[in-house]
Amino acid sequence: MNIKFPRKATTLLTVCLLIISALSGCDEQSSFKQNNNMVTTNEQPIWNNAAKISRLIPSRVKDRLIWAQDINRIMDELKIVKNKENICSVIAVIDQESNFVANPAVPGLGKKAINAFQKEVPEKFVNQFGPKLGPVISRYFAYVLANEPTKDNSFLKQISKVKTEQELDLIYRQIYTYVSKQFYADGLANAAAKLTGKDLGERNNPITTIGSMQVSIKYALDHQSDNVSVNELRDYLYTREGGLYYGIHRLLKYPAAYKQAQYRFADYNSGIYSSRNAAFQQDINKLLNMKMALDGDLLLYDKDGKAQHKVSQTETAINQLFARQGVNIKPETVRADLLKEKQPEFEQTTTYQQILALYKQKFGQVAPYAIMPQVVISGPKLSKDYNTNWYASNVNRRYQICMRSGTGTRRR
Repeated sequence: MNIKFPRKATTLLTVCLLIISALSGCDEQSSFKQNNNMVTTNEQPIWNNAAKISRLIPSRVKDRLIWAQDINRIMDELKIVKNKENICSVIAVIDQESNFVANPAVPGLGKKAINAFQKEVPEKFVNQFGPKLGPVISRYFAYVLANEPTKDNSFLKQISKVKTEQELDLIYRQIYTYVSKQFYADGLANAAAKLTGKDLGERNNPITTIGSMQVSIKYALDHQSDNVSVNELRDYLYTREGGLYYGIHRLLKYPAAYKQAQYRFADYNSGIYSSRNAAFQQDINKLLNMKMALDGDLLLYDKDGKAQHKVSQTETAINQLFARQGVNIKPETVRADLLKEKQPEFEQTTTYQQILALYKQKFGQVAPYAIMPQVVISGPKLSKDYNTNWYASNVNRRYQICMRSGTGTRRR
């Protein structure tokens, strides 16, 4: 969006930019301009070089100028405006996820990974391959973990010593490569592959988020800039550049009308547009006087992120509401609209607009655009369960510190 200033305002803006260049002393707007992420030819970002960006990174960070150089280059490549809001958003997420370490160590990762293997892998195999083939593959896999490549240096013992995600990831790849080379196991793997049509090693790899910004490997695969193998992409995500490229892409490469940064941080944790969609669910709750979960997912999804045919609680509630209010919108239309829930276009759908209209009609005010999704965060890398509000609040705290910095003051 291009804003035309009157001549006097333009003069003041020019003076302010000159002062920023010399002293970095002008105050920034604290609002989160999320509809204007893309660089246009008529706009020049204020924070347009690595030296300035580095001043926003905490002084405790090693090689912060190098991190700033990568951030600067990647935002240019992705055509994302380098205003203070966007840069501080990136910095806050990196600091929350890894404290600016490309391949961070995770305390107790080895023990957590073994527990996850022992609890989750058997169930995964049964779910994937059925009650007959699944347990056979699971038992063989457990045997390999405990006894190969040697009893004294088994994969389980190797896993117990890992410190970083990359170490665990590489061991897992070795395990599956070893299993695949065995005659009996290879036969099972081929049979299983025919059933699922998937890369079984990748499908069961417990490391699903990677790098300094903890990006989902699925997201990186869906948006990769080069046609590389999944293992090559994984290796790239463990580098500083790779983690930043896909993390910045995931955080900022979509438009949303959020007025506060914390909602985009919530989206980063619980899914694109989950804050907007949770507000939509809350509207339905209030209109029907019900207590539907506000998780930001309007449909049910499988592990590959594909919408299931089974009708969700949100979809059912919408159809009930429309029937009760005499709204002539067919269930097929509702389903087609909800399939756009991960897109900005969802806001232009008949279903979205009708719910907002009913809300305003009943309560006499415009429905909130976004709220904090109610999603529990758990996993082997966490010491205990948290929720999206905890995550977004912590990132937002770092964001606010960043927004107050860069004016010659030191950050610790």
